[in-house]
Amino acid sequence: MVADRLRIAAGATVFAEGDPPTTAFLIESGRVRVGTHQFGEERVLGELGAGALLGEMAVIDDSPRSATATAIEDCILTPIDRHQFAERLEVADPIVRALLLSQVSRYRSALATLTGDGESGSVAPRPSGEADAFDKIRLESELRGALERAELQVFLQPLFDLTLERVAGYEALVRWHHPERGAVSPAEFIRLAEETSLIVPVGEYVLARVCDMLAELRRRGREPLPFIALNVSARQIEDESLVDRMLARLAAHDLPPDRLEVEITESLVLDSPRVAALIGRCHAAGMHVALDDFGTGYSNLAPLLKLDVDRIKLDQAFVRALDTPRGAALAAAIVGMAHALDCEVVAEGVETVEQRESLRTMGCRYAQGWLIGRPTSLDDVLASG
Repeated sequence: MVADRLRIAAGATVFAEGDPPTTAFLIESGRVRVGTHQFGEERVLGELGAGALLGEMAVIDDSPRSATATAIEDCILTPIDRHQFAERLEVADPIVRALLLSQVSRYRSALATLTGDGESGSVAPRPSGEADAFDKIRLESELRGALERAELQVFLQPLFDLTLERVAGYEALVRWHHPERGAVSPAEFIRLAEETSLIVPVGEYVLARVCDMLAELRRRGREPLPFIALNVSARQIEDESLVDRMLARLAAHDLPPDRLEVEITESLVLDSPRVAALIGRCHAAGMHVALDDFGTGYSNLAPLLKLDVDRIKLDQAFVRALDTPRGAALAAAIVGMAHALDCEVVAEGVETVEQRESLRTMGCRYAQGWLIGRPTSLDDVLASG
């Protein structure tokens, strides 16, 4: 396990020439001298301070360390695993990747022919835009640590059945309260996780927590047992064993499969063969599938001919427009289309009684939004009865 931060005392060696390139480092504080031996003498290549990357060249081209890094002040370093670099290089623009590897090659060549004419002891300048990139790397490392320490929270937002007049289920929403940054926007850290394989362990984390929550709701006598919906990402859908892992989690708690609902976003339906296969596996197991954010993606209805979803989630943009003739007409048309496809409709972002009643009149089955209830902890859900 790689620690979130490393404290290196002044005079200590961070890595030595010839060491394997297992890790790069982001210098949070302190200074590090990088040097090598040429013709029996030590040559100082430079000094790096806070905000600089250290040891990334060897990690990028998978070569032994060509220099020794020594702390010249007490330092705090954020380790960056080589797999983080490998993943980003793999998905990078080919031209960007080629330029980067070219620069690494030039660095190696210059180091091999070093004569000592260059300046030593200088602080490496930081290119424009580097700060944002490093902050993203730092956040990714911290998210890995948060997962290992189980610091992510899963909240539940209720879905109200407008026909039966009761809460029928919940949507699971993952939240992260960073010890230094405070609340990190889900849009930020989920997008970051989706750029790497981190979205897979985040998804497994949420799945495990949702199954624990369902088991606790049943233990506390909640009848009928509500369903909980959780979102799946494009990377998760690529994994053909996803449904099997869901079923295994449910079986470990002796939970019925229909209490877990899978949500996919509209933007994913363009990969209709893969999504159709996922829906088929869910239905075979007894799980329902909802199409999230309907109406905000590619506005292409053709995938609905092949995707047998159970619920369509009407985006809040349509709900907000219900007080206009055009908005009301469009929402009613979507609800009617969903009924024709034998789908139920969940309206998102319901904030007023008027919106709720308008949706009920249209035949919308479920409502979700601040009028119904904000995302809350399992303890609060249990306390509310």
